[in-house]
Amino acid sequence: MSVTSAARKGFTPLQALKDRISKISRGGEACKERLVTGFTLVELLIVIAILAVLAAAVVIVLNPAELLAQARDSQRVNDLDTVKNALSIYISQATTINLGACPAGGYCMVGTAGPFTTSATCATKTGTVTDGAATNWVDVDLNGIPGGSPIPYLPTDPSNNATYFYAYACSESPNYVFELNGRLESQKHRTKMTTDGGNKNNCATYTESTCFYELGTAAGLAL
Repeated sequence: MSVTSAARKGFTPLQALKDRISKISRGGEACKERLVTGFTLVELLIVIAILAVLAAAVVIVLNPAELLAQARDSQRVNDLDTVKNALSIYISQATTINLGACPAGGYCMVGTAGPFTTSATCATKTGTVTDGAATNWVDVDLNGIPGGSPIPYLPTDPSNNATYFYAYACSESPNYVFELNGRLESQKHRTKMTTDGGNKNNCATYTESTCFYELGTAAGLAL
């Protein structure tokens, strides 16, 4: 048998290449057929069920309501700390100190249940100006600080209703002292109301009149 005859009857690289191309072509056609058929109803239902389970798990883990409550609490803590710092600057720098009317029940931004021990209620004030007007919930003329008020306006509780509000009380005798109160709501932050060093730390439901977040300069925060 000649070499030429053997080459014709045997396996050649060219033939292998042709076979490979043919398989690829057939496979491509099969893939096209599978793609044309699409998903079955059962497959779609399974995918939808998996997505629903994942969405529910995300909601449970993230708990949007708690995250929103935490954001409001962070604002409350920052707001009251800002007012505290402004009042401290006023007391230390003002030529004549006047902490306001300093009524026994204190001032509230809104609401009927006062946070202070000396009165069951606090007078509702809605003003947020820093000029010391009697209508402001902090009736101190912060504009009297050399250089002007360190804050543009008095902050308001993000909810600002009968449950969540800001309050102010003061005493000018024997020392110039004040107290600021607010109520926290989130699971993460509301326990601060029991450890802030104030006298309103009796918290069972975290909404009663004996439960407030307190800060200021008064001894025992018991104005």
